[in-house]
Amino acid sequence: MTAAPPDLECRAVTKAFADFVAVRGVDFSVPAGSFFSILGPSGCGKTTLLRMIAGFADPSSGEILIKGRSMREVPPNRRPVNMVFQHLALFPMMSVGENVAFGLRRRKVMPAEITRRVEDVLARVGLAGMSGRRIEQLSGGQKQRVAIARCMVLEPDVLLLDEPLGALDLKLREHMKVELKKLQSEFRTTFVYITHDQSEALVMSDTVAVMNHGVFEQVGSPRDLYFQPATAFVAGFVGDANRWQGRVEALSGNAVSIRTEDGLVLRAHAADGALAASDAVAVFVRPEAITLSREPAAMLGLDTGIAATITGILFNGANSRALVKVAGQREFEVAIPQTGAFAGLSVGDVVHLGWRADQARAYRAPRP
Repeated sequence: MTAAPPDLECRAVTKAFADFVAVRGVDFSVPAGSFFSILGPSGCGKTTLLRMIAGFADPSSGEILIKGRSMREVPPNRRPVNMVFQHLALFPMMSVGENVAFGLRRRKVMPAEITRRVEDVLARVGLAGMSGRRIEQLSGGQKQRVAIARCMVLEPDVLLLDEPLGALDLKLREHMKVELKKLQSEFRTTFVYITHDQSEALVMSDTVAVMNHGVFEQVGSPRDLYFQPATAFVAGFVGDANRWQGRVEALSGNAVSIRTEDGLVLRAHAADGALAASDAVAVFVRPEAITLSREPAAMLGLDTGIAATITGILFNGANSRALVKVAGQREFEVAIPQTGAFAGLSVGDVVHLGWRADQARAYRAPRP
């Protein structure tokens, strides 16, 4: 029995504007019913890629397929996709129900069927009984659900979401991350989501592609990207990390000893293939991977152990951090364990820090 094709597939998709290449040879596929995010900084090419999938721009080369069917020369209104934009584009003069019904009316669906489908989709997004409300009567989160309902009532194979949470305040954005994931599971529709916010991508996605300068640096699960970043860019962009520049002094298998530019000796895992003595490297250590103690004995058994002075406390509840500094060197961050043992930690305290080699990752520094 032949396996069903993925809902979305891009094959060597490239988009060039004169001498500038915005998207370069991108390959990926998205299985049916999954949540796929494209994460990257502004200008990395993610919006250009989404516009090509939607049909608003044509690839310079390569091919886009939806449900195994090539989208070459298929106009946007003929593609089995819908798109939710950051600014939602709801019609303020229409009611909630009229907004949701708009696409169905354009398709000349019978009125009774429109009413049934609109009421059904509003119930599924948690807006049952609100068909007659005006758009200005809704909260930000409710408007977001109307925008999604307006797309989902058309039963697209793929829903494209272009930074839809960007205009919301922080608390509502955190709430809507959970809501969007629930809605995707409820509809079992393939979501392709673009964002520059790593938290959005990590929380909601089954798979994340990290994009940089028009290419995918790594595609994997949120857990893989966080704990096993394939490149220095991914290590620095996904999650928080302390970074040092230095050179390899010694190697033992995949473990390397590195002397940083300011004289600190660190042990790390060689994450970038075979490194050699004297290679210039970038080392990344996440704040929560660092063991913090008031006693040097706690560093026994760890591959790196150093003493440092607290230079600042960044209070953020369970995510509080300490700024620490080794004599003559720059500050870096350490997560403060929420055990109560560090409740009295203050500026000027001397602490001891350490980590295992496999909790730090070293990448060959790019050549000048």
